[in-house]
Amino acid sequence: MASIRKLHNQLKKKERSAVEITQEALERIQAVEPKLHSFLCVTAEHALAQAKAVDAKIAAGEEIGLLAGIPIGIKDNLCTKGIPTTCGSRILENFIPPYESTVTQKLADAGAVMVGKTNLDEFAMGSSTENSAYQVTANPWDLSRVPGGSSGGSAAAVAGDECVVSLGSDTGGSIRQPASFCGVVGMKPTYGLVSRYGLVAYASSLDQIGPFARTVEDAAILLNAIAGYDPQDSTSLKVEIPDYGISLKPDLKARRKIRIGIIEETFASGLDPVVSAAVAKAIEKLQELGAEIQTVSCPNFRYGLPSYYVIAPCEASANLARYDGVKYGYRAPDTDNLISMYTNTRATGFGAEVKRRIMIGTYALSAGYYDAYYLKAQKVRTLIKQDFEQAFAKVDILACPTAPTTAFRAGEKTTDPLSMYLNDLMTIPVNLAGLPGLSVPCGFDAQGLPIGLQLIGNVLREDQLFQVAHAYEQSTDWHLRTPQL
Repeated sequence: MASIRKLHNQLKKKERSAVEITQEALERIQAVEPKLHSFLCVTAEHALAQAKAVDAKIAAGEEIGLLAGIPIGIKDNLCTKGIPTTCGSRILENFIPPYESTVTQKLADAGAVMVGKTNLDEFAMGSSTENSAYQVTANPWDLSRVPGGSSGGSAAAVAGDECVVSLGSDTGGSIRQPASFCGVVGMKPTYGLVSRYGLVAYASSLDQIGPFARTVEDAAILLNAIAGYDPQDSTSLKVEIPDYGISLKPDLKARRKIRIGIIEETFASGLDPVVSAAVAKAIEKLQELGAEIQTVSCPNFRYGLPSYYVIAPCEASANLARYDGVKYGYRAPDTDNLISMYTNTRATGFGAEVKRRIMIGTYALSAGYYDAYYLKAQKVRTLIKQDFEQAFAKVDILACPTAPTTAFRAGEKTTDPLSMYLNDLMTIPVNLAGLPGLSVPCGFDAQGLPIGLQLIGNVLREDQLFQVAHAYEQSTDWHLRTPQL
């Protein structure tokens, strides 16, 4: 499908209608879904009603925003009033929210057309979208491989041309890693920039909603629409939101050079040589475009993975305690008493990965282990944040690979959780520090699988991330390549 701006111009000139654009997206979904399995729920009737409303505005001579009439996919852990929200879990199989999340309400107000809810690892716990209770999403570039996770459905839907843009959530890399695997742009904003109201919680101090898109400009447009203060979210930042589109220029030559720091710890053993070479070439290109390149050290970067897999499960064990069969969602049948209802509901309603993380978190928070595990992990989190602060005293942007490898085959890592967790090695520290991060395509391996370059910004410097990513994107053709389904 065309870009947001191109579709917007076609709508304004009445060359196409919003209904026609929506029908094209729905037809594409119908054609490729048997292969991709990106969507858990396709909301065709709802989408066409939204599109008709946009066409009515245009016919009446009213002004429309950039997102009006644009097909968008929504990760199925964002509450949508009257439309199922399952979080990829059996325990929420029949749950229909009575309220709308802030971000989806903002998109509806902007006239965006929701074509469906996308697949995810159950409760956003995973790196491959194989942990969904309903289906396994395929990578559009190679159907035998995973799209990454947990927002794999949202990434695959954009890469597979089923929608123009989509929303995901990122707790430890769940937007950036699938963006890398699927060859699209994925942005994790500064913690608190986008409201989490209506996002089903996994780890509350880490979760953040962000955009997927084929281009940096489309990602910037979508972030502009969803960012902003929300009094319904106590962690929401009360800051002015700039127009991210203003910073999009074809090069980095300005009065003061953009300083980009290469995190030396990310180019260690375990990094695929092909990924390393592609990222190194991308950094050379950024230098050609006018950036000043230097190497920086973040010595505690490698401790992000172990600290995350204590902190996130601890928060998850508290957040998922609400799913007990009493208030909403699935309830185990034939239970004799309250205790058996609790235990049977959770035993049969949750998948293996969710139960694993609940058990890890409960153990780490238990008496005698809190100081040894949870408190120590939080201290490491502080050290990681301090490393970033020291790095940003020298540079404006940090760069490294998004993921250590390209997309792996489905089933390859399901029996080895530790190997699976290593996929988030490069992305997790960004969440622990609450910083913005963006993945932009920077090459392909010999099998034709995409490679992502991760750019990390200082707090609330999404504008700089978009500026650097856009300049790089416009100097290459990686974003123009599409998978042949």
